[in-house]
Amino acid sequence: RMEGPGSYTLPTGTEYRGELKDGMFHGRGVLLFPTGGRYEAVWHRGVPVEGTYAFADGLAYEDERWLYCDGYDRRFYTEICSGLKPAGISQLTNLDPPRKIPEGCYDCGDGFYNPETRIVIDYKLRFLRNADDDEHEWIIRTCRKAEDETTVHKSKP
Repeated sequence: RMEGPGSYTLPTGTEYRGELKDGMFHGRGVLLFPTGGRYEAVWHRGVPVEGTYAFADGLAYEDERWLYCDGYDRRFYTEICSGLKPAGISQLTNLDPPRKIPEGCYDCGDGFYNPETRIVIDYKLRFLRNADDDEHEWIIRTCRKAEDETTVHKSKP
């Protein structure tokens, strides 16, 4: 069994780095998610006792006083940190400029979805999963598509 300091990569691509005891996460360790998020925690026999999560953009999750995207303030985290763009310039995603979506595909948050093959691939173009009917409908209804018209600021001459 794994024992002492080390790392372990799960089949999902999530990596654990930290202390191991009797084959389990035990002591201080961090989970590094393929999407860039990280969960730093103190573990006891494979169960987190206390920990903090930070999204890929640095936003720290707070389960008590969560003020981000709360229904009253719908700004992206980058807009909170860097300010809003001038009137007439839209920010469509938290990434600015937004990532380029392959033709015919959708950006579903953890990768790109091709509705013809019903396959989700990550942003490095590696297979993630096959979408079931519910996920397919949700993505088609709510996610940004490659051909969607974007608002682009054009300076007056």
